[in-house]
Amino acid sequence: MQSLRELYKIGYGPSSSHTIAPGRAAKMFCKKHPDIKKFRVTLYGSLAATGVGHGTDKVIETVINPREVDIIWKPEIELPVHPNGLLFEAMDEDKAIDSWEVYSVGGGDLKDNTGLLNDASQVYDLTTMDDILAWCLEEGRSFWEYVEFCEGKEIWDFLADVWSVMKESIARGLEEEGVLPGTLRIARKASSYYIRSKTTTGSTGNIGLLFAAALAVAEENAACGKVVTAPTCGASGVVPAVLYFLKEDQEFSDKRIIRGLATAGLIGNIVKTNGSISGAEVGCQGELGTACAMAAGAAAQIMGGTPKQVEYAAEMGFEHNLGLTCDPVEGYVQIPCIERNAFISQKARECAVYSLFSDGSHKISFDQVVETMMQTGKDLQSKYRETSLGGLARIVRPVIKKA
Repeated sequence: MQSLRELYKIGYGPSSSHTIAPGRAAKMFCKKHPDIKKFRVTLYGSLAATGVGHGTDKVIETVINPREVDIIWKPEIELPVHPNGLLFEAMDEDKAIDSWEVYSVGGGDLKDNTGLLNDASQVYDLTTMDDILAWCLEEGRSFWEYVEFCEGKEIWDFLADVWSVMKESIARGLEEEGVLPGTLRIARKASSYYIRSKTTTGSTGNIGLLFAAALAVAEENAACGKVVTAPTCGASGVVPAVLYFLKEDQEFSDKRIIRGLATAGLIGNIVKTNGSISGAEVGCQGELGTACAMAAGAAAQIMGGTPKQVEYAAEMGFEHNLGLTCDPVEGYVQIPCIERNAFISQKARECAVYSLFSDGSHKISFDQVVETMMQTGKDLQSKYRETSLGGLARIVRPVIKKA
């Protein structure tokens, strides 16, 4: 498995697959052809089906500017490697003199016929939860210690930066008000939820604080703000919200929170390596399901859980999101995405608490759920995998008022 630096990416929303990765690809192709004045970019499958709502065309145009670019949309064609396909062409008048087929495979990563397009080496020898858990039990260590063992102590500076960006995105989101960009006219709710959480006593107020933090990040992402992929932009609210809640409500130290962030990243890395975190490939179970597992495992560890209890929390967080579809209304990362971040944050916390009441023993392993998730994703009809052709995206057709 690669470094956590390739999982936690700091960038701008609303979508790691539909904005961050296509923007990276455009930069790479432009760098290859510095003298070309005109490009043609064809978007296939999910990238074409939801690209307008996600802003794929805008990010490509921004990167290629001031040079000319023609964008062609082909949602009905899905290339064989992955549903998020792009074809870049360098043009000499109306003739393509060079082309590059590349895929956005989730979490901001790119892949072409040479493999994954990053410089990261494989730093983790163990790539399954079963093997890593066995290492922890044999060595008497925790999951975060395996991260340090593989990545070195310098990983803590990186994770401290990640945590800082997460906190900043929450702080911005809790202050912002108004309407999110796009045709849906969705009002921001994080600020009002935060205020109500402060004036509500007991467990209801606690839940409100968790909801507010998750909404804050998800709304910042929808507004193209700066977030951390955890493991994706669309699921970026869950891990920060749970960690923020543990920090603010239960007063855990930043050091303990950052160790939890390491464990969360390790869990996400296992899914990314052996499964998928791409909504276009496996549905939202791969995005928010993974985020739930990451947050649940991190929370269990922060609250004093053993490695077996941490694995159990992560397994539950993943298992109970199996089959979750990706059906963004009008192609925006807003409905059902923002609300879903809030509810799944609470689910992650509940999974952690549930595991801590147990001794960590259970029948279904985390690795088995990863395998099940991939099979479920393959069985899902394509219209339920980030195409805006099924589910809520088909049923809900907002009336768009003209300005």
